[in-house]
Amino acid sequence: RLVDSGGGSVQPGESLRLSCVASGFTHDTFMIGWFRQAPGKEPEGISCISSSDGRTYYTDAVKGRFTISRDNAKNTVYLQMNALKPEDTAIYTCAAEYGSSPFPFWNDPDYWGQGTQVTVSS
Repeated sequence: RLVDSGGGSVQPGESLRLSCVASGFTHDTFMIGWFRQAPGKEPEGISCISSSDGRTYYTDAVKGRFTISRDNAKNTVYLQMNALKPEDTAIYTCAAEYGSSPFPFWNDPDYWGQGTQVTVSS
């Protein structure tokens, strides 16, 4: 189960931090991260992190502005979003897929949170 939170409304240039609490995973190795879906667009995988070795992956649209991290003791993954832009407005959803490769995660993760709205507007 994935429970994500932390969305909100901010102005361009501001920051938000999303959280995703994971529970019930039966294996230690999985990729966990975030997708987003803007109105009228397809879901877009933006970042993920390996539960085992902490390797991180980002799509070009957020590289350098967003940082994904994990706290294994709290079973929580964070997405620190800085320098937010209006085009970052979307529903952000935590997702996870068993395995150590990011490719199955990008294609179609099996586990999803409920989503949290991020709105960036002046």
